[in-house]
Amino acid sequence: MERMKYIREDVVSVSPDTSAVDVAKIMDRKNVGSVVVVGEDSRPTGIITDRDMIVRIVARDKRPEEMKARDIMTRDPTAFTEGMPVTDAMERMMKEGIRRMPIVDRNGRLTGIVTQDDIIRLLGEEISYITRNIEKQSPPLPR
Repeated sequence: MERMKYIREDVVSVSPDTSAVDVAKIMDRKNVGSVVVVGEDSRPTGIITDRDMIVRIVARDKRPEEMKARDIMTRDPTAFTEGMPVTDAMERMMKEGIRRMPIVDRNGRLTGIVTQDDIIRLLGEEISYITRNIEKQSPPLPR
């Protein structure tokens, strides 16, 4: 199956037992705003964003060294199956108020992630292509 160009295959994942401190270090080292929490079967069980780290640890005066990924993750993240149309991803993200969505294969195993930023970048490329095509086929604008 051809990979959709808006899906990032380099998704960063951690186990539910990963310490919150290690999650933060991984996010810093990989320069990402989220990690997907996966079980032994590679199926997403949660997602942790940089905002989750602040709200669920710092704002609640928790000790990060005592917290695990399972304690701070958003459980059962909305995921989409490979091959979904980008419009479906956009609609689902808007409806559920989310900015990141894990992508899974037919068996529910994590294969990638899509973010609103990725979709915006894709749409910008598409609009640019359409604009160039229109310019080629239209008379020049008066100066």
